[in-house]
This record gives sequence, structure tokens and C-alpha cells, in this order.
Amino acid sequence: MRKSFDSLAGIVRREMNMEPLQSGDVFIFLNRKRNQVKLLNWDGDGWAIYYKRLEQGSYELPVLSNESNSCQMRTDELQFILGGISLQSIQRRKRYQNPV
Repeated sequence: MRKSFDSLAGIVRREMNMEPLQSGDVFIFLNRKRNQVKLLNWDGDGWAIYYKRLEQGSYELPVLSNESNSCQMRTDELQFILGGISLQSIQRRKRYQNPV
């Protein structure tokens, strides 16, 4: 968890094959113990990092498909992870989905 703005952006480019300057996405990094998290985001005119260390407990890893070390998630799922809510216990009600 020693990496900062440029090093994390380099990981996004090399390991995830994504361009963090253009996507507007939030990239999540967890340490091995999963008790520390860093969120990296380019907000249009500069980098922003959110960093949090838990005093007890750990963050839940989302289920990864394939052998990838990255996944996409919804904003509310990220909020649940940061809030300590298990993604397995959430039941979603049916909502309209635009078939784009």
C-alpha cells in the first residue's frame, strides 16, 4: 500500500489494460490482509485517492469471473463493501433495465 498516484495509474495501464485518464472510473486496490483500501480516480483535472485502514475486520472481495484480477461493479456495491455489508446477503428487487 505504498504506491501513490502515478504508480497506481501505471498498474491500471499495465495490469488492467485500461486508460485511467479517459475512463472516469474508480479503481480499487486492497492489500493482502484486506484491511486497507485505496480508491484511485481521475476527476478531470487531477488525481484523487481515498485511503482507509480498518482497525478491525476486513473488506469483502467481490466475486471475480475468469482468472482476471479486475472486475466491474456498481456504485452501490462499492458503498456496501466500504460500509462492511456483505454482497452475498443483498437481495435486489426487480427494476427496469434499458436494453442498450
